[in-house]
Amino acid sequence: MTYPSVSHADLSGRGVLITGGGSGIGAALVEGFVKQGARVAFIDIAEKPSRELVEGLAKDADHKPVFVRADLSNVDESQAAVREAAQHLGSLSVLVNNAGWDDRHEMAEVTEDYWDKSQAINLKQMFFVSQAAVPFIKEAGGGAIVNFSSISYLLNTGRMPAYTTAKAGIIGLTKSLAGKLGPDNIRVNAILPGMIITERQKRLWLTDESIAAMIDRQCLKRTLDGTDLVGPCLFLASDASAAMTSQTLVIDGGTL
Repeated sequence: MTYPSVSHADLSGRGVLITGGGSGIGAALVEGFVKQGARVAFIDIAEKPSRELVEGLAKDADHKPVFVRADLSNVDESQAAVREAAQHLGSLSVLVNNAGWDDRHEMAEVTEDYWDKSQAINLKQMFFVSQAAVPFIKEAGGGAIVNFSSISYLLNTGRMPAYTTAKAGIIGLTKSLAGKLGPDNIRVNAILPGMIITERQKRLWLTDESIAAMIDRQCLKRTLDGTDLVGPCLFLASDASAAMTSQTLVIDGGTL
């Protein structure tokens, strides 16, 4: 993977918290912020890959990343994890709400329990993690929240109605939080990735044919991976976007 060569000096030493940072896109984001010299903590439910990521990054990091285990769908647990992470970091300036569950499902098969689980993982936790993080960001004098949505809710895709509902809701949450937190010098923006190829997706549902079909639809004729989201996320977290809030940034290779 190739990481952005640009350096955001203001991120060096800043406290950054990333949800879902143990694998996939989240792991790329953790590494990207570590390479900027930030003090990074991440929350994930999976212990083994998270600890392996920490050890893999520790040897070359200015600040060893911190892993906090939590089930983000549990509000008390997720908010306790935010407080623990902030304590480890000393201060918190940036929150990246990356965690999600992009499970495929048929409309006829969705139960009430499944719907509630999808909303809890994809949308509900984003609000309550932000709620817990905001006092620390205020204490630091302001900062940035970056929420990860998806272009999927704009594609009329029929195989994930619970997921796409949540991803649309994240845009509403982003704009509401931006309005509320702007006076506290906290900027809130969202990133909408396109088809980002992860090992999990290749294992569960992506095929050579489906990948080729999306590349054909994109303007950029290559696959996208987690590193393609690092630069945009660093930009939104840094002073380079100091006057930007309540906005959505589409990173999809030109699909839309």
